[in-house]
Amino acid sequence: MSVHCTQCGAEGDGRFCASCGAPLQRLTCRECGKKLQPGSRFCTQCGTPTGGGSVRGSGAGAPIPAEVSKRAQASVWWVSGGLLGVLIVVVLVSELRSGTSSETPVAPTAVPPAAGAAGVDLSTMTSREAADRLFNRVMSAAERGDSTEVTLFLPMALQAYDLAQPLDVDGLFHLSLLQREAGQPEAALATAREGLQGSPEHLLNLAASAEAARALGDIETARESYAAMIDAWDREMAAGRPEYEEHSVLLPQLRDAGERFLAGAAP
Repeated sequence: MSVHCTQCGAEGDGRFCASCGAPLQRLTCRECGKKLQPGSRFCTQCGTPTGGGSVRGSGAGAPIPAEVSKRAQASVWWVSGGLLGVLIVVVLVSELRSGTSSETPVAPTAVPPAAGAAGVDLSTMTSREAADRLFNRVMSAAERGDSTEVTLFLPMALQAYDLAQPLDVDGLFHLSLLQREAGQPEAALATAREGLQGSPEHLLNLAASAEAARALGDIETARESYAAMIDAWDREMAAGRPEYEEHSVLLPQLRDAGERFLAGAAP
């Protein structure tokens, strides 16, 4: 079988070039049979490595063909998005399992390939639902003081909300809290204000705006946001927004923080 030098282009036999010592490679792809160009390290037809030197190596060698380079770059982007999806699924399965009581025996059932614990089909979960689960996990960890878990899942939660765009006012509130937790008060304030553009009296985003402003040291904006929240409280609570019901435990805490701030008390 005729092979070709990856460096000087000479033909030869064996594994290394007799002229320069560089590795030799086949003239045809071992997978698809396509004729290889001299010095190529990948088949331009199927992408199979030719065996001509180490792909990881940083030493001099023939450049990777443009077609293969583009294919490799596309693969990197695909893997990046896929990796985030895999990580989110792992978190969701963990969350679903933690929500299943271990005291109640469950009869074994056939679980679809895309299903997680508790019979929830992860393939039907929207990107927003996945983001909200990550939000709950991060904020619960922050409340417990579990900095390790926050550090692990906070970047994933931020990316999940980016994938779930466009966000409604509740989603923007979630994102603002995550951004503030990540040490991004400017972004947190901008996100809260985005939520207030379409709903200027939204209690959650007024509170998020105030907290972000406090983190920035903008006392005047914080005071204005808290005052607007207190003023709009009765009207907004009467509106019966679903997110107010979902955050029924948090809302009184936000009001208390606002009243204490306006009264000049320590937070």
